[in-house]
Amino acid sequence: MTLTETGSPAAVPAGTPPLLEVDNLHVEFRTREGVAKAVNGVSYAINAGETLAVLGESGSGKSVTAQAIMGILDTPPGFVTKGSIRYQGDDLLQMPEGVRRTYRGEHLAMIFQDALSSLNPVFSVGYQIAEMFRVHRGMSRSDGMKKALELMELVNIPAARERVKDYPHQFSGGMRQRIMIAMAIALDPEVLIADEPTTALDVTVQAQIMALLKELQRERDMGLILITHDLGVVADVADKIAVMYAGRIVERAPVYDIYARPAHPYTEGLLASIPRVDMKGQELFAIKGIPPSLMRIPPGCPFNPRCGYARDICREQDPPNYPVGDAHDSACHFWEEVVDGTRR
Repeated sequence: MTLTETGSPAAVPAGTPPLLEVDNLHVEFRTREGVAKAVNGVSYAINAGETLAVLGESGSGKSVTAQAIMGILDTPPGFVTKGSIRYQGDDLLQMPEGVRRTYRGEHLAMIFQDALSSLNPVFSVGYQIAEMFRVHRGMSRSDGMKKALELMELVNIPAARERVKDYPHQFSGGMRQRIMIAMAIALDPEVLIADEPTTALDVTVQAQIMALLKELQRERDMGLILITHDLGVVADVADKIAVMYAGRIVERAPVYDIYARPAHPYTEGLLASIPRVDMKGQELFAIKGIPPSLMRIPPGCPFNPRCGYARDICREQDPPNYPVGDAHDSACHFWEEVVDGTRR
């Protein structure tokens, strides 16, 4: 897929399968305390050059879905119990592990949220980047280090030639995140998953990292899945948003629809909790209560104990995904009231 002059994804020709498609995915963790249903019927798709932001509080199933896509769930206790994950039409879940392993790095790559713990402290960053080329491309150590240096320069590591043999602890948080990005894009993957890539970074560095990801995506026409809990981070980079709660997608929409007219009470609450310059001195809104235990998800709509719109039907019937608009749906029985703001 090509990009338009504005940098946004061009239209996908009719009949073209998505680059990556997750359909009705279920993941559970079987522990001594019980079964935690971490992902409950998640479905989404992404095309080349497109950015999908997956939002939600901690424990909503965002990262578990990403781990299932990458095939890096710890099994046991984690098990994919239902659904499919198709890359260019091929179901990754039906592949032998040896075949699926070849897709990691080559076609699908992931940036983890804690760069310091994800990088090996006893090897230089250049050695760790070069390992991608030694293992997947059969390069010599010297040729791999040359490629590592090129990638460090690509992600704007200052004085990369002098720092290629430095260790992770010798870099700042933002520079370590750039190293992780260099490793992830080393083999030119078609899909890049960024799991909370700006966690624990200051606002200025957050903006730099997001700008770098967007630039690399534009240059390489990658599909980008951005996992975050911060609606402010994704406003300028996402094409569409999926909002997750208790292991389920509760709202999907193009990015501007989400900000202009949220159609689920949870999305509405997330938006209301963003600090704004016109609210100086006012108390920030907070969604009451806490997310449910994934071992004891309440009947009906899982958000009903925290929802100001909830009625009897919400406590009895799990809502389907109601169509709200073009490419916009909401898992709320009373989505029309949310859009109209009749209970705000």
